[in-house]
Amino acid sequence: MQQPGRAAEIKANGIGKSFGSFRALDNLTLDIGRGEFLTLLGPSGSGKTTFLMILAGFVQPSEGQLFSDGIDITDRPAEQRAAGMVFQGYALFPHMSVEQNIAFPLKVRKKSASEIKRRVAEMVERVGLKGHEKKLPAQLSGGQQQRVALARALVFEPGVLLLDEPLSALDKKLREQMQVELRRLQQAVGITFVLVTHDQYEALAMSDRIAVMFGGKIAQIASPKEIYQRPVNRQVADFLGGMNFVKAEIVEENGASLVLDTLGFGRVRTDKPKAFVRNGGAATLGIRPERLRVLWDNATAKFEVAGKVVERHYFGEITHLIVEIPGLEKPLSVTETNDFGADDIPVGAPIRLAYDPEALVAMAD
Repeated sequence: MQQPGRAAEIKANGIGKSFGSFRALDNLTLDIGRGEFLTLLGPSGSGKTTFLMILAGFVQPSEGQLFSDGIDITDRPAEQRAAGMVFQGYALFPHMSVEQNIAFPLKVRKKSASEIKRRVAEMVERVGLKGHEKKLPAQLSGGQQQRVALARALVFEPGVLLLDEPLSALDKKLREQMQVELRRLQQAVGITFVLVTHDQYEALAMSDRIAVMFGGKIAQIASPKEIYQRPVNRQVADFLGGMNFVKAEIVEENGASLVLDTLGFGRVRTDKPKAFVRNGGAATLGIRPERLRVLWDNATAKFEVAGKVVERHYFGEITHLIVEIPGLEKPLSVTETNDFGADDIPVGAPIRLAYDPEALVAMAD
Protein backbone atom coordinates (compact mmCIF):
# COMPACT_ATOMS: atom_id res chain seq x y z
CA MET A 1 0.00 0.00 0.00
CA GLN A 2 3.00 2.25 -0.37
CA GLN A 3 3.08 2.58 -4.14
CA PRO A 4 0.24 4.60 -5.66
CA GLY A 5 -0.74 3.51 -9.14
CA ARG A 6 0.43 -0.07 -8.57
CA ALA A 7 -1.76 -2.87 -7.25
CA ALA A 8 -0.65 -3.92 -3.79
CA GLU A 9 0.23 -7.42 -2.64
CA ILE A 10 -0.81 -7.82 0.98
CA LYS A 11 0.16 -10.36 3.62
CA ALA A 12 -1.39 -10.61 7.07
CA ASN A 13 0.58 -12.78 9.47
CA GLY A 14 -1.02 -13.86 12.75
CA ILE A 15 -3.23 -10.77 13.10
CA GLY A 16 -5.18 -10.66 16.34
CA LYS A 17 -7.35 -7.97 17.86
CA SER A 18 -8.99 -7.80 21.27
CA PHE A 19 -11.39 -5.20 22.61
CA GLY A 20 -11.23 -5.82 26.33
CA SER A 21 -12.24 -9.44 26.85
CA PHE A 22 -13.78 -9.71 23.37
CA ARG A 23 -11.58 -11.42 20.79
CA ALA A 24 -12.51 -9.83 17.43
CA LEU A 25 -9.70 -11.45 15.41
CA ASP A 26 -7.78 -14.57 16.31
CA ASN A 27 -4.46 -15.37 14.60
CA LEU A 28 -5.64 -14.40 11.13
CA THR A 29 -3.13 -15.23 8.39
CA LEU A 30 -3.95 -14.33 4.80
CA ASP A 31 -2.26 -13.49 1.50
CA ILE A 32 -4.03 -11.16 -0.92
CA GLY A 33 -2.64 -11.30 -4.45
CA ARG A 34 -1.71 -8.28 -6.53
CA GLY A 35 -4.78 -7.12 -8.47
CA GLU A 36 -7.05 -9.65 -6.75
CA PHE A 37 -10.70 -9.05 -5.85
CA LEU A 38 -11.00 -10.62 -2.41
CA THR A 39 -14.21 -10.64 -0.40
CA LEU A 40 -14.39 -11.04 3.37
CA LEU A 41 -17.75 -12.72 3.96
CA GLY A 42 -19.38 -13.52 7.25
CA PRO A 43 -22.18 -12.68 9.71
CA SER A 44 -22.14 -9.70 12.02
CA GLY A 45 -19.41 -10.03 14.62
CA SER A 46 -17.25 -12.35 12.51
CA GLY A 47 -14.33 -9.88 12.46
CA LYS A 48 -14.40 -8.93 8.78
CA THR A 49 -14.87 -5.18 9.31
CA THR A 50 -12.26 -5.14 12.09
CA PHE A 51 -9.75 -6.67 9.68
CA LEU A 52 -10.68 -4.13 6.99
CA MET A 53 -10.08 -1.30 9.47
CA ILE A 54 -6.67 -2.79 10.30
CA LEU A 55 -5.84 -2.90 6.57
CA ALA A 56 -6.86 0.75 6.31
CA GLY A 57 -4.77 1.78 9.32
CA PHE A 58 -7.73 3.02 11.36
CA VAL A 59 -7.33 0.21 13.93
CA GLN A 60 -4.09 -1.23 15.28
CA PRO A 61 -3.85 -5.00 15.75
CA SER A 62 -3.16 -6.40 19.21
CA GLU A 63 -0.61 -8.76 17.68
CA GLY A 64 0.66 -9.93 14.33
CA GLN A 65 2.15 -8.16 11.33
CA LEU A 66 0.81 -6.63 8.13
CA PHE A 67 2.91 -6.36 4.99
CA SER A 68 2.32 -4.56 1.71
CA ASP A 69 4.67 -5.39 -1.17
CA GLY A 70 7.01 -6.94 1.40
CA ILE A 71 7.14 -3.80 3.57
CA ASP A 72 5.99 -3.99 7.20
CA ILE A 73 3.18 -1.42 7.56
CA THR A 74 1.71 -2.72 10.82
CA ASP A 75 2.32 0.53 12.70
CA ARG A 76 1.89 2.98 9.83
CA PRO A 77 -1.05 5.38 10.19
CA ALA A 78 -3.80 5.52 7.59
CA GLU A 79 -2.46 8.64 5.87
CA GLN A 80 0.80 6.84 5.09
CA ARG A 81 -0.91 3.95 3.32
CA ALA A 82 -1.88 4.19 -0.33
CA ALA A 83 -5.30 2.72 0.38
CA GLY A 84 -8.63 4.03 -0.88
CA MET A 85 -11.72 3.48 1.26
CA VAL A 86 -15.43 3.38 0.41
CA PHE A 87 -17.68 3.34 3.47
CA GLN A 88 -21.16 1.90 3.80
CA GLY A 89 -22.71 5.38 4.00
CA TYR A 90 -20.37 6.81 1.30
CA ALA A 91 -19.27 9.69 3.65
CA LEU A 92 -19.49 12.33 0.91
CA PHE A 93 -19.06 16.00 1.81
CA PRO A 94 -22.62 17.36 1.48
CA HIS A 95 -21.51 20.94 0.76
CA MET A 96 -19.15 19.92 -2.05
CA SER A 97 -20.09 19.19 -5.66
CA VAL A 98 -19.33 15.90 -7.36
CA GLU A 99 -16.08 17.19 -8.83
CA GLN A 100 -15.06 18.82 -5.54
CA ASN A 101 -15.64 15.57 -3.64
CA ILE A 102 -13.57 13.62 -6.15
CA ALA A 103 -10.81 16.24 -6.14
CA PHE A 104 -10.48 16.33 -2.35
CA PRO A 105 -7.86 13.53 -1.95
CA LEU A 106 -5.71 15.15 -4.64
CA LYS A 107 -5.86 18.55 -2.94
CA VAL A 108 -4.84 16.97 0.38
CA ARG A 109 -1.85 15.48 -1.45
CA LYS A 110 -1.06 18.92 -2.90
CA LYS A 111 -1.32 17.96 -6.54
CA SER A 112 -1.20 20.74 -9.15
CA ALA A 113 -4.42 22.31 -10.40
CA SER A 114 -3.87 20.93 -13.91
CA GLU A 115 -3.31 17.39 -12.63
CA ILE A 116 -6.38 17.61 -10.39
CA LYS A 117 -8.51 18.77 -13.32
CA ARG A 118 -7.24 15.97 -15.55
CA ARG A 119 -7.63 13.17 -13.02
CA VAL A 120 -11.10 14.29 -11.91
CA ALA A 121 -12.27 14.43 -15.53
CA GLU A 122 -10.92 10.93 -16.12
CA MET A 123 -12.65 9.51 -13.06
CA VAL A 124 -15.95 11.25 -13.84
CA GLU A 125 -15.87 9.64 -17.27
CA ARG A 126 -14.85 6.24 -15.89
CA VAL A 127 -17.67 5.99 -13.35
CA GLY A 128 -20.33 7.40 -15.70
CA LEU A 129 -21.01 10.74 -14.00
CA LYS A 130 -20.40 13.07 -16.94
CA GLY A 131 -22.92 15.90 -16.80
CA HIS A 132 -23.30 15.66 -13.01
CA GLU A 133 -20.02 17.37 -12.04
CA LYS A 134 -21.64 20.46 -10.46
CA LYS A 135 -24.35 18.65 -8.52
CA LEU A 136 -24.34 18.24 -4.74
CA PRO A 137 -24.67 14.74 -3.22
CA ALA A 138 -28.28 15.47 -2.18
CA GLN A 139 -29.18 15.93 -5.84
CA LEU A 140 -27.92 12.46 -6.78
CA SER A 141 -29.48 9.00 -6.59
CA GLY A 142 -28.04 6.35 -4.30
CA GLY A 143 -26.23 4.70 -7.18
CA GLN A 144 -24.75 8.01 -8.33
CA GLN A 145 -23.56 8.80 -4.80
CA GLN A 146 -21.86 5.43 -4.69
CA ARG A 147 -20.08 6.20 -7.96
CA VAL A 148 -18.82 9.49 -6.49
CA ALA A 149 -17.48 7.62 -3.45
CA LEU A 150 -15.72 5.12 -5.72
CA ALA A 151 -14.24 7.88 -7.89
CA ARG A 152 -12.98 9.77 -4.82
CA ALA A 153 -11.35 6.60 -3.45
CA LEU A 154 -9.67 5.76 -6.77
CA VAL A 155 -8.64 9.18 -8.05
CA PHE A 156 -5.28 9.23 -6.23
CA GLU A 157 -4.37 5.79 -7.68
CA PRO A 158 -4.21 3.72 -4.47
CA GLY A 159 -2.56 0.31 -4.33
CA VAL A 160 -5.69 -1.22 -2.78
CA LEU A 161 -9.34 -0.23 -2.53
CA LEU A 162 -11.14 -1.22 0.67
CA LEU A 163 -14.93 -1.45 0.51
CA ASP A 164 -17.07 -1.70 3.63
CA GLU A 165 -20.49 -3.02 2.49
CA PRO A 166 -20.80 -0.26 -0.14
CA LEU A 167 -23.95 -1.67 -1.80
CA SER A 168 -26.05 -2.45 1.26
CA ALA A 169 -28.12 0.76 1.06
CA LEU A 170 -29.21 0.16 -2.55
CA ASP A 171 -32.37 -1.60 -3.68
CA LYS A 172 -32.09 -5.09 -5.16
CA LYS A 173 -32.11 -4.14 -8.85
CA LEU A 174 -29.61 -1.31 -8.44
CA ARG A 175 -27.42 -3.42 -6.16
CA GLU A 176 -27.17 -6.14 -8.81
CA GLN A 177 -26.36 -3.54 -11.47
CA MET A 178 -23.66 -1.99 -9.29
CA GLN A 179 -22.14 -5.43 -8.60
CA VAL A 180 -21.49 -5.78 -12.32
CA GLU A 181 -20.18 -2.23 -12.61
CA LEU A 182 -17.92 -2.56 -9.58
CA ARG A 183 -16.37 -5.76 -10.92
CA ARG A 184 -15.89 -4.15 -14.33
CA LEU A 185 -14.28 -1.11 -12.70
CA GLN A 186 -11.88 -3.30 -10.71
CA GLN A 187 -10.79 -5.10 -13.86
CA ALA A 188 -10.36 -1.77 -15.68
CA VAL A 189 -8.19 -0.09 -13.03
CA GLY A 190 -6.36 -3.33 -12.19
CA ILE A 191 -5.78 -2.66 -8.50
CA THR A 192 -6.39 -4.87 -5.49
CA PHE A 193 -9.94 -4.75 -4.10
CA VAL A 194 -10.93 -6.00 -0.64
CA LEU A 195 -14.69 -6.07 -0.06
CA VAL A 196 -16.54 -6.68 3.20
CA THR A 197 -20.09 -8.03 2.94
CA HIS A 198 -22.56 -10.34 4.67
CA ASP A 199 -24.37 -10.94 1.36
CA GLN A 200 -23.27 -14.31 -0.02
CA TYR A 201 -24.69 -13.68 -3.50
CA GLU A 202 -22.76 -10.41 -3.75
CA ALA A 203 -19.57 -12.24 -2.79
CA LEU A 204 -20.19 -15.01 -5.33
CA ALA A 205 -20.92 -12.54 -8.13
CA MET A 206 -17.84 -10.34 -7.82
CA SER A 207 -14.91 -12.11 -6.20
CA ASP A 208 -11.79 -13.87 -7.38
CA ARG A 209 -11.65 -15.48 -3.94
CA ILE A 210 -13.87 -15.44 -0.87
CA ALA A 211 -12.68 -15.68 2.73
CA VAL A 212 -15.56 -16.91 4.91
CA MET A 213 -15.15 -15.75 8.51
CA PHE A 214 -16.70 -16.84 11.80
CA GLY A 215 -15.62 -15.80 15.27
CA GLY A 216 -12.57 -13.86 14.16
CA LYS A 217 -11.15 -16.73 12.10
CA ILE A 218 -11.16 -17.70 8.42
CA ALA A 219 -13.14 -20.91 8.06
CA GLN A 220 -12.41 -21.31 4.34
CA ILE A 221 -10.81 -19.28 1.56
CA ALA A 222 -11.30 -20.34 -2.05
CA SER A 223 -12.79 -19.36 -5.40
CA PRO A 224 -16.55 -18.68 -5.45
CA LYS A 225 -17.23 -21.94 -7.32
CA GLU A 226 -15.15 -24.07 -4.96
CA ILE A 227 -16.49 -22.48 -1.82
CA TYR A 228 -20.09 -22.91 -3.00
CA GLN A 229 -19.77 -26.42 -4.40
CA ARG A 230 -17.19 -27.77 -1.93
CA PRO A 231 -17.70 -26.04 1.43
CA VAL A 232 -15.23 -27.18 4.04
CA ASN A 233 -17.82 -27.68 6.79
CA ARG A 234 -21.51 -27.39 7.57
CA GLN A 235 -21.18 -23.86 8.91
CA VAL A 236 -19.72 -22.58 5.64
CA ALA A 237 -22.20 -24.61 3.57
CA ASP A 238 -25.18 -23.25 5.47
CA PHE A 239 -23.99 -19.65 5.20
CA LEU A 240 -23.32 -19.86 1.45
CA GLY A 241 -26.94 -20.29 0.33
CA GLY A 242 -29.34 -23.09 1.18
CA MET A 243 -28.11 -26.66 1.43
CA ASN A 244 -29.75 -29.94 2.31
CA PHE A 245 -27.96 -31.92 5.03
CA VAL A 246 -28.22 -35.69 5.39
CA LYS A 247 -26.73 -37.75 8.22
CA ALA A 248 -24.32 -40.45 7.08
CA GLU A 249 -22.00 -43.14 8.37
CA ILE A 250 -18.58 -43.68 6.81
CA VAL A 251 -18.32 -47.23 5.49
CA GLU A 252 -15.06 -46.87 3.59
CA GLU A 253 -12.43 -44.17 3.17
CA ASN A 254 -10.22 -44.87 0.20
CA GLY A 255 -7.82 -42.22 -1.06
CA ALA A 256 -9.88 -39.50 -2.71
CA SER A 257 -13.30 -41.13 -2.22
CA LEU A 258 -15.73 -42.04 0.54
CA VAL A 259 -18.46 -44.66 0.77
CA LEU A 260 -21.27 -43.69 3.11
CA ASP A 261 -24.55 -45.15 4.33
CA THR A 262 -27.55 -42.84 4.62
CA LEU A 263 -31.16 -43.49 5.53
CA GLY A 264 -32.62 -41.55 2.62
CA PHE A 265 -30.12 -41.96 -0.21
CA GLY A 266 -28.92 -45.43 0.75
CA ARG A 267 -25.25 -46.29 0.18
CA VAL A 268 -23.41 -43.68 -1.89
CA ARG A 269 -19.87 -43.11 -3.08
CA THR A 270 -18.66 -39.53 -3.34
CA ASP A 271 -15.44 -37.57 -3.67
CA LYS A 272 -13.56 -36.80 -0.48
CA PRO A 273 -12.98 -33.02 -0.26
CA LYS A 274 -9.37 -31.89 0.08
CA ALA A 275 -10.15 -30.29 3.42
CA PHE A 276 -12.12 -33.27 4.79
CA VAL A 277 -11.07 -34.16 8.33
CA ARG A 278 -12.59 -37.35 9.69
CA ASN A 279 -14.10 -37.23 13.15
CA GLY A 280 -15.04 -40.80 14.01
CA GLY A 281 -17.49 -42.71 11.82
CA ALA A 282 -20.21 -40.08 11.52
CA ALA A 283 -20.38 -37.60 8.66
CA THR A 284 -22.77 -35.23 6.95
CA LEU A 285 -23.69 -35.20 3.28
CA GLY A 286 -24.74 -31.91 1.74
CA ILE A 287 -26.46 -31.24 -1.58
CA ARG A 288 -27.61 -27.92 -3.00
CA PRO A 289 -31.36 -27.60 -3.81
CA GLU A 290 -30.66 -26.88 -7.49
CA ARG A 291 -28.65 -30.12 -7.85
CA LEU A 292 -31.82 -32.17 -7.26
CA ARG A 293 -33.88 -32.46 -10.47
CA VAL A 294 -37.52 -33.47 -10.86
CA LEU A 295 -38.02 -36.65 -12.90
CA TRP A 296 -41.04 -36.15 -15.12
CA ASP A 297 -43.48 -38.85 -16.28
CA ASN A 298 -41.66 -42.12 -16.98
CA ALA A 299 -38.13 -40.70 -16.98
CA THR A 300 -35.60 -42.62 -14.92
CA ALA A 301 -32.15 -41.91 -13.56
CA LYS A 302 -29.32 -44.04 -12.27
CA PHE A 303 -29.44 -42.16 -8.97
CA GLU A 304 -32.84 -41.10 -7.71
CA VAL A 305 -34.93 -40.80 -4.56
CA ALA A 306 -38.71 -40.78 -4.19
CA GLY A 307 -40.88 -38.76 -1.86
CA LYS A 308 -43.88 -36.46 -1.48
CA VAL A 309 -44.25 -32.70 -1.97
CA VAL A 310 -45.23 -31.09 1.34
CA GLU A 311 -44.73 -27.40 0.40
CA ARG A 312 -44.45 -25.36 -2.79
CA HIS A 313 -43.19 -21.75 -3.08
CA TYR A 314 -43.41 -19.85 -6.37
CA PHE A 315 -40.67 -17.29 -7.23
CA GLY A 316 -41.38 -16.39 -10.86
CA GLU A 317 -38.77 -18.20 -12.93
CA ILE A 318 -38.21 -20.87 -10.26
CA THR A 319 -40.22 -22.84 -7.73
CA HIS A 320 -38.98 -24.15 -4.39
CA LEU A 321 -40.37 -27.55 -3.51
CA ILE A 322 -40.14 -29.05 -0.04
CA VAL A 323 -40.04 -32.82 -0.43
CA GLU A 324 -40.44 -35.39 2.31
CA ILE A 325 -38.20 -38.45 1.77
CA PRO A 326 -38.79 -41.67 3.77
CA GLY A 327 -35.94 -42.17 6.22
CA LEU A 328 -34.76 -38.55 6.30
CA GLU A 329 -35.15 -36.51 9.46
CA LYS A 330 -35.85 -33.32 7.49
CA PRO A 331 -37.49 -32.77 4.09
CA LEU A 332 -35.31 -31.85 1.09
CA SER A 333 -35.43 -28.40 -0.44
CA VAL A 334 -35.53 -28.55 -4.26
CA THR A 335 -35.11 -25.59 -6.63
CA GLU A 336 -36.56 -26.23 -10.09
CA THR A 337 -37.12 -23.94 -13.06
CA ASN A 338 -40.69 -23.57 -14.25
CA ASP A 339 -39.95 -24.58 -17.87
CA PHE A 340 -41.68 -27.94 -17.45
CA GLY A 341 -44.33 -27.01 -14.91
CA ALA A 342 -42.70 -27.28 -11.49
CA ASP A 343 -45.01 -24.47 -10.38
CA ASP A 344 -48.01 -26.73 -11.09
CA ILE A 345 -46.91 -29.71 -8.98
CA PRO A 346 -49.56 -29.94 -6.25
CA VAL A 347 -48.78 -30.26 -2.58
CA GLY A 348 -49.22 -33.91 -1.61
CA ALA A 349 -48.11 -35.23 -5.02
CA PRO A 350 -45.61 -38.09 -5.23
CA ILE A 351 -42.34 -37.04 -6.79
CA ARG A 352 -39.03 -38.57 -7.90
CA LEU A 353 -35.78 -36.66 -7.79
CA ALA A 354 -32.57 -37.36 -9.71
CA TYR A 355 -29.17 -36.46 -8.34
CA ASP A 356 -25.52 -36.75 -9.33
CA PRO A 357 -23.26 -38.31 -6.67
CA GLU A 358 -20.64 -35.72 -7.62
CA ALA A 359 -23.02 -33.07 -6.22
CA LEU A 360 -22.94 -34.73 -2.80
CA VAL A 361 -20.47 -33.00 -0.49
CA ALA A 362 -19.08 -34.94 2.45
CA MET A 363 -18.37 -33.01 5.64
CA ALA A 364 -17.07 -34.14 8.99
CA ASP A 365 -19.87 -34.38 11.52
